[in-house]
Amino acid sequence: MSQSKHIGANQQTQETEMKPQYDFVVCGSGSSGSVVARRLAENPEVSVLLLEAGGSDKAPEVTDAARWTANIGSERDWGFRTRPNPHLNGRSLLWSMGKVLGGGSSINGMTWARGHRNDWDHFAAETGETGWSYDSVLAIYRRIEDWHGEPDPKRRGSGGLLFVQPEPDPNPIAPAMVEAARSVGIPTFADHNGVMMEGEGGAALMNVLLRDGQRVSIYRSYVHPYLDRPNLTVLTHALVTRVIFEGKRAIAVEVLFDGKVHRVGAGREIVLSLGAINTPKVLMQSGVGDEQELRRVGIDVVQHLPGVGQNLQDHLLFAGCIWEYEEPLPPRNNGAEAVSFWKSDLGLDTPDLMFVQVEYPLASPMMARLDPQAPSWAIYPAVMRPQSRGRLRLTGASPSDPLDIDANTMSDPADMKAMLIGVRLCREIGNSTALRPFTQREIMPGDLRGPALEHFVGDGIIPYYHQTCSAKMGRDSMSVVDGQLQVYGIENLRIADGSIMPRVTTGNTMAPCVIIGERAAEMIRKRHGL
Repeated sequence: MSQSKHIGANQQTQETEMKPQYDFVVCGSGSSGSVVARRLAENPEVSVLLLEAGGSDKAPEVTDAARWTANIGSERDWGFRTRPNPHLNGRSLLWSMGKVLGGGSSINGMTWARGHRNDWDHFAAETGETGWSYDSVLAIYRRIEDWHGEPDPKRRGSGGLLFVQPEPDPNPIAPAMVEAARSVGIPTFADHNGVMMEGEGGAALMNVLLRDGQRVSIYRSYVHPYLDRPNLTVLTHALVTRVIFEGKRAIAVEVLFDGKVHRVGAGREIVLSLGAINTPKVLMQSGVGDEQELRRVGIDVVQHLPGVGQNLQDHLLFAGCIWEYEEPLPPRNNGAEAVSFWKSDLGLDTPDLMFVQVEYPLASPMMARLDPQAPSWAIYPAVMRPQSRGRLRLTGASPSDPLDIDANTMSDPADMKAMLIGVRLCREIGNSTALRPFTQREIMPGDLRGPALEHFVGDGIIPYYHQTCSAKMGRDSMSVVDGQLQVYGIENLRIADGSIMPRVTTGNTMAPCVIIGERAAEMIRKRHGL
C-alpha cells in the first residue's frame, strides 16, 4: 500500500472509531496547533486528537503559491466582518482567517517574518519568562528552519522541518524596490530576517515558505508526515463550541461533527489554537471571560477573566499607493517579494512602519471605484505598532450567535500620524530613480494633503489579517494566560495561538505563531514528563 493510501486508511479508521477520550485535545490546525499536535504525537505513548473546523487543504488555490489571494472569501475563509468604523469613513472590514487544514498557513501570502528582537524581549518582560526572549526563540528558529539563503550560522538553521528561502528568481521590480529604499536612507540586507530585525530596520527580499512554486504550509510540514501514526487523529469539519469543566478543571470539549454534538474528553490537557477570534469566543461560550459580559448573555461564569476578547490588534495596511507600469510585468512567486521596515519616529526602539511591494494592486472596496485602467504595481505602507485596540463581544449564548467584532481600527490618532509618515516615505520610495524604469506615472494618492489625505487613508485601510492579542499573556489584571500559556484560574487548559501575544509582532505573524506552538509543546512535555 502506498504511503498516501496508508495515511488515508489510518485516519479513516480513527475517525470512524473516534474515542471518547484522548490524552491531549488540540483545537485548531493552524500555525500553532499543527506544531503542538506534531510535537506531542512524537511520543508514541500518548494519544492526540487534532480538531479542525474546516476541510481539506487539497485545493489548487492552497497549493499554488501564485493563487493564494483566491482563498480570501472562499469556503476556506472564516470571513468575519467587523463593526462599521467611523475612523474608516463608516466602513466594515472583511477579516479573513483560515478555515482549512493548516489554518492561516494554508491561505496566507507565505511570508516568513520572525518578528523583531524587541518584540520577543517584550514578551519575556511581560511574563517574567526568559524562554520568550529573543535569544531563546532564536535557538528555536535555528532548529526548525531549513534555510536556503545566504549562510548565517549564528541566526539561520539548516535541516529543520520548514523550507525557508528568499524569494527565488524575483520579478526585476523587487530588487529595484530594495535599491529604492536604500536611496532614501533605509539600509539594505541579503536577509529579511537575521540581523535586519535586530536593529533599526532595513530592506530586503522577503523570506517565504514556498518551494518550486508550491506553498509550504505548517500543517503539511509538521502534521502530514505523521498521519500514519496510530496515536494521532486529525478530524476535519469538527467545530469546537465549548470547553467543559469539572469545577475549575478542563476535562473535555464539545464538538459539532457530522451534524451531532459530541463530547470528547482530555485526560491530560486541552489546547486552544483557534486563533484570535475563535479562541476568545470559545472561552466566553464556556464561561471564561468578563463576568458582566457573560451574565449579559446568560452564560454561567466559570472564571472571571476580564481580558478575554480585549486588546485585539491587527496591523494597519493602506492599499492606496499605486503606480502604472512602464511595461507590464507578470507577478512571480507570491506577488509581493520586497519589503522594508523603518521608523516613523527615530526615538522608537523598534521599526513601526513596513512597506510591501505588490506586483498587482489590491484595493479596498471603496477605492475600487478608482481602479486604474492600466496595468499597475503598488507599495503599501503598514503600521506595525498600532496604538488602537479592539474588542470582541458575544451577541448571545449559542455557539451559532455571531461575534460583535469592534476592531476600532485607526481610533488612536497616533496611528493616523504614523500612517501619514508611511505614505510620504512610500511615495519617496516609489518615485525614486531606482524604480523609474518600471514606472509610467503615479496613479495614487498623488499630492493629497491635510484632511483630504486623511479621508483618502480612511478609505484605503484594509486588514493585514494579522489578528492577535485578544487573550494576552502577562501578569496584569487583563492577562488571560501566564508565561506558560496556562489560562489563569483553570487547570489543564492552555492557549497556543496569536491571541496570547501582548502586542502584535513586527511583520507577518505566521512565524511567531509557529514559535508559540513550539514553546507550548515544550511546556506541555516538561509538565507531563514526555
